[in-house]
Amino acid sequence: QVQLVESGGGLVQAGGSLRLSCAVSGRTFSSYAMGWFRQAPGKERECVAAINRSGGSTNYADSLKGRFTISRDNAKNTVDLQMNSLKPEDTAVYYCAAARDIMYVTMRRGNYDLWGQGTQVTVSS
Repeated sequence: QVQLVESGGGLVQAGGSLRLSCAVSGRTFSSYAMGWFRQAPGKERECVAAINRSGGSTNYADSLKGRFTISRDNAKNTVDLQMNSLKPEDTAVYYCAAARDIMYVTMRRGNYDLWGQGTQVTVSS
């Protein structure tokens, strides 16, 4: 059974940085498109960044471009999210997700069928 385990969340001051990492079990990680989502209290879960199978193509939520960077290491079965210049509105639970049947980069939530348990990111003002 494939498992996704996030790490790296925590409390940071506005303007600071955090790096989230997601470790994926199993031998087929390189066949998954991957994404990072977040969900703030009272809001819907939204995709913040996505990456295709090879890592050669990425996409970001428009409001986050330039601050967040997604990357993957298919040899280590990991996908990371580097978050810079954090703002209080970035506070949320961040989830790693895998789309097993998708070759391309996708930010559509319905394409993702495997999810991690989430990691809390809190940005203080």
